[in-house]
Amino acid sequence: MSAQMKVQIATAVADALSAAAAPKTAAEPANPATHAKSSPPPPGAQPAARQPTGPATARPAPEAAQSSAGGIDLEAFAGNLARLVEEGGKAMAAYLRPREDGTVKDDIAEDIADVMKTLGHVAEYWLLDPQRAVDAQSRLIGGYLSLWSSTLKRLGGADEPPVATPSPRDSRFQDPEWSANPFFDALKQTYLLTANWAEGLVKEAEVDPHTKQKADFYVRQIAGAVSPSNFVLTNPELLRTTLQSNGENLVRGMKMLAEDIEAGGGELKIRQTDSSKFKVGGNLALTPGKVIFQNELMQLIQYSPATETVLRVPLVIVPPWINKFYILDLNPEKSFIRWAVEQGLTVFVVSWVNPDPSLRDKGFEDYMKDGVLTAIDIAKSAAGTEDVNAVGYCVGGTMLAITLAWLAAAKKDVGIRSATFLTTQVDFTQAGELKVFIDEDQIQNLERKMLESGVMEGRTMANAFNMLRANDLIWPYVVNNYLKGQAPFPFDMLYWNSDSTRLPAANHSFYLRNCYLDNRLAKGELELAGYRLDLSKINLPTYSLATREDHIAPAASVYLGMQLFGTAARFVLAGSGHIAGVVNPPSRAKYQYWTGKAPAGKIEDWIAGAEQHPGSWWPDWFAWLEAQDGTRVAARIPGEGRYPPIEDAPGSYVRVTA
Repeated sequence: MSAQMKVQIATAVADALSAAAAPKTAAEPANPATHAKSSPPPPGAQPAARQPTGPATARPAPEAAQSSAGGIDLEAFAGNLARLVEEGGKAMAAYLRPREDGTVKDDIAEDIADVMKTLGHVAEYWLLDPQRAVDAQSRLIGGYLSLWSSTLKRLGGADEPPVATPSPRDSRFQDPEWSANPFFDALKQTYLLTANWAEGLVKEAEVDPHTKQKADFYVRQIAGAVSPSNFVLTNPELLRTTLQSNGENLVRGMKMLAEDIEAGGGELKIRQTDSSKFKVGGNLALTPGKVIFQNELMQLIQYSPATETVLRVPLVIVPPWINKFYILDLNPEKSFIRWAVEQGLTVFVVSWVNPDPSLRDKGFEDYMKDGVLTAIDIAKSAAGTEDVNAVGYCVGGTMLAITLAWLAAAKKDVGIRSATFLTTQVDFTQAGELKVFIDEDQIQNLERKMLESGVMEGRTMANAFNMLRANDLIWPYVVNNYLKGQAPFPFDMLYWNSDSTRLPAANHSFYLRNCYLDNRLAKGELELAGYRLDLSKINLPTYSLATREDHIAPAASVYLGMQLFGTAARFVLAGSGHIAGVVNPPSRAKYQYWTGKAPAGKIEDWIAGAEQHPGSWWPDWFAWLEAQDGTRVAARIPGEGRYPPIEDAPGSYVRVTA
């Protein structure tokens, strides 16, 4: 390497540090994160975020010590480093304390073993053929050489196109210095080249599909974790913030880290929103109503009418038991429940219990009979009708479909006039990335843990969902909270997302094995409460909604499952994802939806012939529902029938935290 080249590189590094430390004269670009289930604002987006307070908060540096060039006040910086160590000790204590007293038992060794085993299969494929291994190494080295050449030309003043560029949806590298500064640009491109190469190795490896899916997931997790955007010294925005604030941001961040480990009982519970701004029944779940029935598995809420007359047939909503129902009643603007009431529907909603170990043996049959079927019976009695329209959301929809198949097999008619399925899977062949967590070894491991505790802790499921979109739901908050030292923006959907529930061992094991692992429902092999279930025996008007960007219930999976029913469904595809695509009120005029023929064949063909409509799918659904029976009767008041009110909506079950 020539002396001139060394000088150029050294100059680039010096310029990088200077540029990173220099204050910005214009507003920095936002760092948007797309929620896997919704679309949250970027972490720390509010102008004045709430910051941790107390004696451990960093001491601000005197204004006189701050130079116009972003210079460091060494005394303040040294003091903040000392406080950083102090807060780090608190974080470590919060982590170690529950492990020392046996409250928390780490299983990281099992997780690491599974990662190594999975990636080992991919490595074996490449290493067994020396020429294949050489070709793979040559691709990576060739990319590095191209980047090296491009960087040197840039240092010489040439305008060179990048060798590797991030995806337009990748928000990690939006700071201008990632592209304007040759040092950070080369660092970014080196990372992207390596990550893309590793992902390519997985995609090209000839291994079984499940191993490939797991390996792809693990490689993306590792790549997301080691991104240069996640470290102070390799992120120009973090470096600039740290130097300008004399390290105050790191002290605030370490304090939040200690608080979040403490809040997670020894495990990191990343705050994605300012939870202090929300309260169920205070500014969430506000639609007026009464709890009219409860048992050990659920409360049934009947909502107060908003119109003088209502449709004769009431609506019973079955939400997933792995989440709390108020995603459908977040606030008056976003509330599907409130909107349905305002259209003239008598709405009943199941609010599932947040189970403790005493309910460990409650299985799928219990949830069906004491949950879905009981809710339907109570709703009919309270409304004075012989039939209801049923809605199932996500896993609640899977349970509704199983209930309908069981009723058909048992030749029982409980008066379900129509069924609506929101992002519901019944055939799990194409169930998406959640299948990464589902195989015999992993289920056995989970069942051992549930055998000890009686339940699956809510944070386990929440972590799994977050990991599916780690670059949106984990690392932006790690950077924002613990490195920038900024509290996240208050966002109701993310508050709901973190308000997790426990799952009874028996019920969860049945669901994972019979649906995700063995797909017995779709195969017609599932037996429940004395009957073998056949989805083709379900013959009633059916409305099925899928969302185009859903990673939990992929649209292709929902579409495939609807073809198993005995009657053709009205299939609707909405824009956005698993939550935002469903919780999309007409007043917001967001996204779009597609309608077309009944499900048959491949979803790609259906989309090609579908008609696009702007805005929310809610009015389309209501028009379909009203077409089943548009008869109206006088509005029904909760508690005036056979079931006196127990308490006001949203009830007490939903307030129990995990």
